[in-house]
Amino acid sequence: MERTFIMIKPDAIKRRLISRIIQRFEEKGLYLAASKCVIPKREVLETHYSHLSSMPFFSEMVEDMMSGMVLAMVWVGKDAVSIGRKLIGETNPQAASVGTIRGDYGVSTGKNIIHGSDCVENAEKEIKLWIGDDVQPMSFFDKEWIY
Repeated sequence: MERTFIMIKPDAIKRRLISRIIQRFEEKGLYLAASKCVIPKREVLETHYSHLSSMPFFSEMVEDMMSGMVLAMVWVGKDAVSIGRKLIGETNPQAASVGTIRGDYGVSTGKNIIHGSDCVENAEKEIKLWIGDDVQPMSFFDKEWIY
């Protein structure tokens, strides 16, 4: 089973969208393996978004992310990374399809509700950064019904 990292951002939490977002992942057959609510520290955000550090919006993005709680999660399932990306939609909510999380709830690129890992390698890095090494392997009683 593949793991992916999903983070519900402060804008979604402030708008009380957590349960609606989680429901989409569960309905698609993914399992929530771990979660952690935190107000992100600057160092963690700068590491997480290091690939964007030269962009003009970087400082504002980090400040926005520190403005409230995030829900960091590990989801598990077959093709979890690609399923997560499809559920989330395009980075820019204006370009995201209706029916995706960003297409339905996103306001702007800076307030796009959610982050999801783009590949298995980054998922594992992000899980370690945000959740740590404590995610226990899971056995699923209903695996044969879903897959």
